[in-house]
Formats: sequence, structure tokens, C-alpha cells
Amino acid sequence: MRSTSLTGTLARKGFQDAAAAASRIVEWQVSPAERDLLLQLAVESVDPDQAVDGLDRLARDQPTLLPTVAAERLWAEQLVDVLAASATLQQHLSAHPEQVEILRTEAVRLSATDLRARLLRSVGADPEAEIPVAGHDHSDELRLSYRAELLRIVARDLAAGDPCAVLEDVSQELAELADATIEAALALARHELGPDSTRVRLAVIALGKCGARELNYVSDVDVLHVAEPAPATDDQPELGADRVIEIATRLASGMSRICSAHSAAGTIWQVDAALRPEGKAGPLVRTLASHTHYYEKWAKNWEFQAMLKARPMAGDLDLARDFVEMIQPRVWRVAEQDNFVGEVQAMRRRVLRNIPAKETGRELKLGEGGLRDVEFTVQLLQLVHGRTDERLRTSSTFAGLQALVDHGYVGRSDGAEMAEAYRFIRVLEHRAQLHRLRRTHLLPTAEADLRRIGRALGLKPDQVPEGWRHRSRRVLALHRRLFYSPLLETVAKIPSGEVRLTTDAARDRLAALGYADPKSALGHIKALSQGMTRQAEIQRQLLPAMLGWFAAGPNPDQGLLAFRQVSEALGSTSWYLRGLRDEGAMAKRLARILSSSRYLVDLLTRNPEILQMLADEAELAPRGRAELTREMQLIADRQRDPIKAIDAVRGVRRRELFRIGVGDVLGVNDLETVGDGLSDLASATISVGLSIAARGRQAPPMAVVAMGRWGGHELSYSSDADAMFVVGADGEDAARAGTAVVSELRTLLSRPGREPRLEIDADLRPEGKGGPMVRTLGSYTTYYQRWSSTWEAQALVRADRGAGDDELTEALLAAVAGLRWPEGGLSRSQLAEIRRLKARMEGERLPRGADPKRHLKLGPGGLSDVEWTVQVLQLQHAGEHDRLRTTRTLAALHAARELELIDTEDAMALATAWTMASRIRDRIMLVRAKASDSLPHDPRELAAVAELMGYATGESSHLVADWMRVARQARSVVDRIFWDS
Repeated sequence: MRSTSLTGTLARKGFQDAAAAASRIVEWQVSPAERDLLLQLAVESVDPDQAVDGLDRLARDQPTLLPTVAAERLWAEQLVDVLAASATLQQHLSAHPEQVEILRTEAVRLSATDLRARLLRSVGADPEAEIPVAGHDHSDELRLSYRAELLRIVARDLAAGDPCAVLEDVSQELAELADATIEAALALARHELGPDSTRVRLAVIALGKCGARELNYVSDVDVLHVAEPAPATDDQPELGADRVIEIATRLASGMSRICSAHSAAGTIWQVDAALRPEGKAGPLVRTLASHTHYYEKWAKNWEFQAMLKARPMAGDLDLARDFVEMIQPRVWRVAEQDNFVGEVQAMRRRVLRNIPAKETGRELKLGEGGLRDVEFTVQLLQLVHGRTDERLRTSSTFAGLQALVDHGYVGRSDGAEMAEAYRFIRVLEHRAQLHRLRRTHLLPTAEADLRRIGRALGLKPDQVPEGWRHRSRRVLALHRRLFYSPLLETVAKIPSGEVRLTTDAARDRLAALGYADPKSALGHIKALSQGMTRQAEIQRQLLPAMLGWFAAGPNPDQGLLAFRQVSEALGSTSWYLRGLRDEGAMAKRLARILSSSRYLVDLLTRNPEILQMLADEAELAPRGRAELTREMQLIADRQRDPIKAIDAVRGVRRRELFRIGVGDVLGVNDLETVGDGLSDLASATISVGLSIAARGRQAPPMAVVAMGRWGGHELSYSSDADAMFVVGADGEDAARAGTAVVSELRTLLSRPGREPRLEIDADLRPEGKGGPMVRTLGSYTTYYQRWSSTWEAQALVRADRGAGDDELTEALLAAVAGLRWPEGGLSRSQLAEIRRLKARMEGERLPRGADPKRHLKLGPGGLSDVEWTVQVLQLQHAGEHDRLRTTRTLAALHAARELELIDTEDAMALATAWTMASRIRDRIMLVRAKASDSLPHDPRELAAVAELMGYATGESSHLVADWMRVARQARSVVDRIFWDS
């Protein structure tokens, strides 16, 4: 075949420089069939151009080699694969063509024993005696023997259809090859040193990836050295410690030099002993006693983490096992050290900061979402939970991750995703290193390199970086969730004996934590954690931390009981325990809620599914009226039965009450946000309820005017919805139809059932309880113009859009604007009437026997005092000042201060009292699940309210004292402004 026609063929087959390849191929002294076979294998390889280049090199040096190789397909396949994948191994075979013979037979997995024997024999040593016989320096033989075994491993790797599938096996054999190489190098070092070398026992401990048996093609081999004197003999006494260290140091140094030296036979890799005590500044070799003393007295937490992967490697394996047995118990106790988790997390962040900016996004090992994120995550979980669970005690990342999955510490899907990503990124790292046999952890950017890696993985060149980015994003997300989990840090702080939750330990811990009934609590713990199911496994992980978090709340016994109830309801669902274990602060938030609020527990236990929102703090913000109305209307429209429709709407309301309350308890939602959220929720519920009640009726357009705290956007958890009802058509028939709809609405929203009720209070309508429930717009207008009382004008100060037809509400509010914002303010008689009504209300409505000073609503300086004072200011001055025309108490007070109708100090006193009373009243409802306007007398309830108010444990008396002081200051202002005294 002419070179020109061959060029076209090669170009079509994917060669990048078809002309150069063609010019080489035509010179080969092979038959057409042999050429076709070699060409086919090159085309199928990861780099056809490089494969042809390598074959051509060999053909030039040994013209008869290619026909010989082509005669045996397996040999040809393995040779072409290696030449295409690694330029450095191609150069090596060109320099040492005799090693082409290694690829003639199928590359198989050798045992560690066989590898050790092969490399020892290569340096002239008997595998039993280990020290070479006298003769020349055998270090080059070791390097060549190492390359020979590396060739076999590479060929086996490349022959696999899926490099990810054989990654673990290849990495393990690379580690075993490192063991054998160190053993042979140590034998050479003993030979160099002479007779003194036999007078010390030197153990080499593998650390890092080598210790985990997860070695790369090119990686520093991390080691640690331990030395002891050899036993005394008749001819030689036992050496002293200093002499032992001197000889052992020379042995270790010689071994390292042999492995890292460069010669015509190549090099092996660097031996890195930087993880030894004191690092590079410390002695290269220590005795076992010296190591023990160091790790007992001086070692830092990260040094124990480094020892997680320690294993006997070479030399005196009995001594190596003694070291591992000494260090392992200390490794599995390190998580108990102060701030261990925080230190590990900080160390990972420091590594990220030190990555050069130009390498960001390409760092397969150290970058965000890279190999180190997986390894640190697995190690941290192992070290924290492995203190008490020996099933997690493995040095391998893959095995450790699998153990964490098998025993419930990591979710199955998360574990599978992390393992797949880790395997893929490790293959990228392997292939990047294999080409030049250089220690690199950067994803290549050159098109040729990406093409070579992509072909190995069945990907196009541009899919390689995309595959890396996709997996690094997933690894980073999982790493952040698991590595920075509050649960992990909390469990690490619990002593190992208490993590095990044996009966005695649990009882003592419960009593110490403040559980009032440890016996019942133990019953809950047993019910949650006994058995061999995955749910029980995860509960055993969660409970030590949850018990502490319950105890940090006002009522730990309630928290644990509620946790059992929720767990029994949701334990079999796929997301519940996984979410508590994995979703950041979800478990801690749940513990806080369950131990703080009976109100929220009641909402949750009737519909446990709603706790999914705890996974994301952003989910705790209240939803707006429009969004809620749309959702409720869609749900209601799916149900023909009005009862089922309203129950569905009330179910949404339950969820939203829980959302608002949780945000309140956790400090995400402030008082204004809570008031707005509850008011919008009432508007949406009543609006959709109105549409349900009107089904099948000839009902006119209707509006529900929000009054009182609803109109002021200041609803509390216990508030009814004060309202007036308006129909948009005239005549008695319209009013009767509207009354029927309102009656049905109130019945639907207040009927008994599992969903929370919403009472609508219409007592603020014209004529109060004696007036008609529903009026037309004209009727309202006529009434307010002719017959309204002063109290009705005052009630209108807080009237606002509530539900139904907003345009109808706006028309009514426009019609009564002169009444609610009167020109010239209040007359003397109107002001006197308001004062008389206030005095009568305080006398009649305060519950019998109640302490006025503890009453948050009607007591001196309470909500009523502040609100009536602000409303009088509005009635007096809003006709003149538009800024006072608001239904919100604090907004009106702020405007009055800016208008200098009240001085700053007085406004602050009123605002502080109103805010504090509103917050306390909300927290009473959250704690008790029952409304109350008085500070609790029950010490436990008062303590719970105080803690939700931000007071420390034991400071409930401070809450009472603070309220008394704030209320006195507010009452003083009320006396001067409202009572004019």
C-alpha cells in the first residue's frame, strides 16, 4: 500500500497525524496481514498515533520483533495497549526491549508473596534470608524488576474493558508491589551496611495511600520506621538504644536512596517519611518506646488521623505489628479530643486555600469535590463513629465508605454516588499519571491528553472535563453535608461510654442531663434502638446526640417522647432517618422543636410528613397570601365534597402554622414576620373557605373585612380572626344569601377534626352581637354615617383587606375613611367615652383571681394599654397626617414619634412593652398548646417560656422581673397620654 493512500485510511480511522503514521508503517518489515492486525489494534487503542510511534521505535531497533509479536494476538494486544497509554513505558521498552517478553503472556494478578519473592530474587537475595549474597550493586536490577512488574500491572489494567471496575484491584497490587520493592531495597541497604545491619530490627510501616492499599501509579510512598535491638547472641551483646537508632537510620536512609535514585535503569519513587513524629524535623527512626511516649504526650490530633491507615509493610513485621497494635487504640480515641472535628474541618479548609489559583478547577486530589473531600469525609465519619463501632475500622477508603453505608452511617444512594465519583476521579488521576509516569493530580488541558483519557473511558475529549466537573459537584455537595454535619460534631463530644447507650450509662446520663423520668426515657430509647434493622442502626447513631439536644431544650422528656412518636410514624419512610442523619442541622432543629413546643408537636404528630421542611432554613420563611391562596384553591377544587375540600385547605393551614412556628422557635422569623405570616394564612384560608361555602349557591360577590389583630397583621397563634362581612349586591335577598354563605364558612372552619380550627369572630361588626352578620355595602355606609358609636370608629382603625373581593373591601374602607380618620380628631365627649369603655373593659374582662401585673393583655402596661393609646393618637391626628393611617400598632407608633406627637423615650417604652407582651403570649401558646394571657405560674412552663424568650436556664425569674419593669414604664406613659393624668 502506498503511503498516500494509507494516509487517507489512517485519517479516516482517527489518527491525528496520519501522514507521519503512514510514513512509519510502510517501512515495517511485516506481511499485509500482520500490518493490518497491528494497525487494527492501534486504532482500537487509547492513542493510535502514539501506539504506531512506539511500534516503529521497536521495529527500528529490532526489525524481526513486529512479525514475532503479530504472530501472537494476545502479545500484540498487550504491547500496543501499553505503548499507546504511556510514553514513558514506551521509552523504557525501547531502552530495554527484552522486557517486551513480559507482555507475551496474559497479565495476571500476582500474590503479595510472589511479588516479594520476585523482587528479592532480582537483587540476588534469598526470599528467606533477604540479604543479597556478595557481589555488585543490584539496585539497577531492582529498578528494572520494578518496571517489569509495573508493565504487567499496567497491561492488566489496560486490558480491562472498564478501568473503573479494576481500579481497586490494580491499586492494591501497586501497594503490594511497593511493599516488595521496599523489602528488596531494605535488603540492599543491609548488604551495603554490612554485618552491623543484622544487629537491629527495623520495621517499615506503610501510611497514606500505600497503607490503605490504594496506591497510584506514581505516588510518594509514605512510611514510618521503628527500630529495636536484635536479641543478644553468644557472639554479640544487645546494642544500646543510641547505636540501634544510628544503624537503623542508616538502613532507612539507604533504603530510601535506592528507591528514589535515578540511573540508566530509571527510578522507582520517593519514599516519604514526613508523617513521622515531629515531621521532617524529627528523627527518621525511633524505638517503639519512643513512639509510644510521643503519641501519649505530644502528638496532635491530625497525627492520629494519619495513623488511621498504618499497616505493617516490610522489614521486621512482628515489630511493625507491635507498633500498629500500640497506635490503633489511640487512633480510635482521638475523636474525643477537644475540638477534634473542628480541627479536621479547618485542616481541610487550609488545604483548599493553598491551591494555586491557576490550578483551581483542575485539582483532582486536593480541589473542591476532589479525592481528598471523599477521603476526609470517610475518615472523619470513621474516627467519630468507629470509637464504638469496630465494624468501621478499616484503612481503605472504599472499604470504609462501604462499611459506613452497610451500617447506616451514610445513605445507600449517597454512598453509591460518592463511591462512583471517587472511582471515576481516581481513574482520571491514574491515566494522567500513566502517560509520563509523573506524579500529577491535575486534569490535563491538552486535547491529546483528554482524547487519550476519554478513549480509555469511552468518552469524547470534551466529556472528560465535564465528567470531572459533574462528579466533583456531587462530591462537594455530599462532603459539605456529611463532613460539616452538626450531628458529627455533637457525637464526637460525647464520651465513648455514653455513645454506646448501655442501660446503666444511659440512665446515668439521662439523670445528669436533667430528664425528669429516666425510666420512661430508657423505655423510649429501647423501643427506638433495639434490633438489627437499618432503622435501629441509624437511631443508635442519632440518639446520643439527640438526647443532648433534647436536654438543651425546656422539656427533654417531652422531646424524647415526641421523637419516638414521630419516628414510629415515619421510621419506615425513605427520607426521615436519612434526613436526620445527613441533612445538616435537621436533627438538631427537630430536637429543639420537640423539647420546646407542645403546640408544634401536636401539629407534627398529626402530620409528621411536614417536618421535611426542617432540612432547609429557607423553607421556614412564611409564604405570602397570594401563593397560599393559589395552592389552597387548587387543592379545594379537586374535592367535590365541601367537607373534604375544607379539610384539605385546613391541612395546608396546619403545615403553614408549623412552618411559621418552627421559624419562630428557631429564631428565623421575628415577631413582625410571624404576625404577617399568620395574618396572610388566615386571609388565604378564609378566602378559599368562602369559595367552598358558596358552592351551589346563588351568592353575590362578598368580602371579608379583617378587623382587630387580623386587620393589624398582628395575629398570634391563639388569635381568632375578627371580621366583618360585606356583600356587593343590594337588597335583602343578597344579604340573606351572604348570611347563609358566612354561616357555612364559619361552620366549615370551626368543625371538629384532626386539622386545626379557625374561629371567625364577628363581634366588631356594627351593633356588635346584636347586629346582622352580613350587610350590603350600602347598609354599612348608611349605618356608619348615621348611627355608629365611638367604639365602632375605633374598631375601624384596624380594618383592612381580609379575604374575598378586595375591591369591595376598598370601597367600604373609602366610605368610612372620614370616620376612622376624622378631620379635627376626637371630641371631648368621644375621648371620654373611649376612656370609660377602657376602664369598664379592664374591670369586667380581667379573669377573676388573676394577678393584673402578670396579665399581658389587660394588665397595666399590657397590650390593651398600648393599643388603645396608639389608636387614640391615630383618631386624634390621622385626619391631619396620612402617615398615621395604618392598621399596624408599631408602624403607627413609629409615625407618631416622627411627627413628634409622642417623644422618643415614651414611644420606646410603649413599643418595648407591646413587643415583649406579644412575644411572651406567642411563646406561652407554643409551650402549652393552650392560649393564655398571663405569665405562667407553673415553674416548668415559665422556665420553658423564658428559654424560648432567650433567657438562660434558671433565669425564669428574670423574665418576670423584666416584664414587670417594662410594663411599669409603659403604664406610666399610658397614664400621661391616654388617661391624661
